[in-house]
Amino acid sequence: MCGRYRLSRRKQLVEEYFDTESDEPEWTPRYNIAPSQPVPVIRQNPKEPRRELSLMRWGLIPSWAKDASVAARMINARSETAGTKPAFRDPLTNRRCLIPADGFYEWQRAGKVKQPYCFEVNDGELFAFAGIWDRWTDPSRNSIETCSILTTSPNAVTSAVHDRMPVILDPDSYDIWLDPGMRDLTTASELLKPYDAQLMRCYPISTRINHVGNDDEECSAPVELAQIQSSLFS
Repeated sequence: MCGRYRLSRRKQLVEEYFDTESDEPEWTPRYNIAPSQPVPVIRQNPKEPRRELSLMRWGLIPSWAKDASVAARMINARSETAGTKPAFRDPLTNRRCLIPADGFYEWQRAGKVKQPYCFEVNDGELFAFAGIWDRWTDPSRNSIETCSILTTSPNAVTSAVHDRMPVILDPDSYDIWLDPGMRDLTTASELLKPYDAQLMRCYPISTRINHVGNDDEECSAPVELAQIQSSLFS
């Protein structure tokens, strides 16, 4: 799964990289993005050939859901089965999006300890998760847009730490993934594959990332495993 990630670039750089625009205010660089928080999402305008950036809540709430509590179970969607699940099939067909990031985190269990790792593309460049979104109306008739990150089997870099990884889309696939006119599930599913391991790296980080309240550069700073072990027993 993917339960935490990083987007340390400012809004202007994200807009330039993904060739998009928005009316959203500038945001603070984030190093510990967690479920239920607002996250930047990129969609294709259905009537004009332009991409649009907006904020959505991370944790999908299907349009037909009775309440918002399901969101906690919908932060990720398995790419292998998303096309058959009631909550994900329609969004995968009709409401796909890009979720910008420049790093994500996974934990490796070692005995009673879970060691966090940061995963990056190349040297920490921007990339996009394959995302899906939906719109839900609460009892007060407020419209809430939410999203989920698709996951797939791990590549050689991520498999040493976790048995799943988020789908990172190749930039050449952005247009077809976002195309509102492309509604073929087979074509969409073919894009949901492990990212090239040769273009990725990972390194251990401190357990600061475990606490949602910590959200600064130190969350994704590399550490020596020996340093962590020493602090545990000092």
